[in-house]
Amino acid sequence: MQIVFLFYDGMTALDVVGPHEILCRLPGAVVKRVAKQAGTMKTDSAGLMLTAEYALSDVSRADVLLIPGAGNATTLQKVPGILDWVKAIHQTTIWTTSVCTGSLILGAAGLLKNLRATTHWAALDRLSTWGANPVSERIVEDGKVMTAAGVSAGIDMALTLAAKLSGPHIAQSLQLGIEYDPNPPFDVGSPEKASPAILEALRSRLTASFEGIK
Repeated sequence: MQIVFLFYDGMTALDVVGPHEILCRLPGAVVKRVAKQAGTMKTDSAGLMLTAEYALSDVSRADVLLIPGAGNATTLQKVPGILDWVKAIHQTTIWTTSVCTGSLILGAAGLLKNLRATTHWAALDRLSTWGANPVSERIVEDGKVMTAAGVSAGIDMALTLAAKLSGPHIAQSLQLGIEYDPNPPFDVGSPEKASPAILEALRSRLTASFEGIK
C-alpha cells in the first residue's frame, strides 16, 4: 500500500507529522514524501525542516494521497505542474485526503466540485470558491475524498483512515500506542467554545495569513 505525502515550503508541520506517525505504521505501508523537487522543505514551525525524498516526476500513483495545509496553501496553483500532478495521482487513489487548508489545494485542482469538504474554520468559506460544499465538521468523507479540519484534526483523520484501510483493531492499537487520549487544559478548541475576544483576535491574524488564498 503506497501512501504519498505532498511536501512544499511553508506547510504546517503537524498537518504532516501527526498523520505520518499513524499511517506509516499500517501493515504493508510504503510511505513516500514527495515535492516538486526532492530535498528539504521549510515548514511554518520556526525553522523546522522536513525532507522529501522524491520529486513529482518520481511518483505516478498512490493508494493514499495526503496533502497538508499552510497559510499560503493555494499559492501552489502558481507552481507549474503541482495541480496537474495532484489531479493525475487522484485518478489512481483509493483515498485522496487533506488536512487543514490542504483541502483548498484539492479545490484548486478541481477535485472538490459538488463534494462536501472541510478545512480550518477560518478558511471554511473559501471552499465554495471551487464549487465545494463547506461543512463545519472535524472529518468529512465524500466518495473517496476525506478532508480534515484544522491541524490537529489530521490525527483523527489518520485514525479514521487506518480503520478503513486496516480495520478498527489496528487503528485502535495505533491510537493506544501513541497514547492519543486528548484532555486539553482549555476547552477552547473550536470557534463555538472560544471567548469572543480570543476568537476575533485570532480570526484577524489568520485572515491576514490567509490573504493569499483566493
